[in-house]
Amino acid sequence: MIQALDCLRQMDFASVVFRLVLAMIFGGMIGLERGRKRRAAGMRTYMLVCLGAALTVLLGLYEYHMLTNVWVDTAAEIGTRTDVARFGAQVINGIGFLAAGTIIVTGRQEVKGMTTAAGLWASACTGLAIGAGFYECVFLALLLISLVIQVLPHVENYVVENARNMNIYVEFESLDDVGEIISRIKAQDVQIYDVDIDHGRQEKLRNPSAVFSIRLKHRQMHTQVLAAISELNSVRTIDEI
Repeated sequence: MIQALDCLRQMDFASVVFRLVLAMIFGGMIGLERGRKRRAAGMRTYMLVCLGAALTVLLGLYEYHMLTNVWVDTAAEIGTRTDVARFGAQVINGIGFLAAGTIIVTGRQEVKGMTTAAGLWASACTGLAIGAGFYECVFLALLLISLVIQVLPHVENYVVENARNMNIYVEFESLDDVGEIISRIKAQDVQIYDVDIDHGRQEKLRNPSAVFSIRLKHRQMHTQVLAAISELNSVRTIDEI
């Protein structure tokens, strides 16, 4: 077992494939639990972040290997006085500010853009690998990132739709209706573990609203819970976020 792990620590194509795929799988496993609890960062976001981090470390190992072997004569000729990995680190730090700009909080208190930001960061990591000429890793990273962005949304949606945790946005007429709404939610045999109430703004004629975080005690269709709440006359808007 230890010998097999030592082989996978070598800097060869098989080791690169194993590390990137393992990073994607482990990141997805962590994000799957977050996705089931309806958190802003879900399975695909964690996959992209873990994949980008693994790609960055592999790039550093590749640069060190090339500087001490293939590029050793060139490095000696021009005089290497700094760690080349620092350039990549500055790019990754800089792209973090750009990625943060894609994350927004909607009027329904829903966080969006997390996966876009993670994809942008992973794309920057891929660009660094291209610049260093680490082509074996680049093509595999492109394949895995494309898989996460284009194919796995269907898997993530299925997991979320069948999860026992829900976040429900409800807009109603007045704050006096909150008790009635809570009673109707509890009547669906669910547990309310968090309520975030927005009192609304009279000057903008905006109705009060609330986000209810609930947990289903048994598996049931999310649409059934939404339909039961929407039957109340005081409810103006209802949606799952």
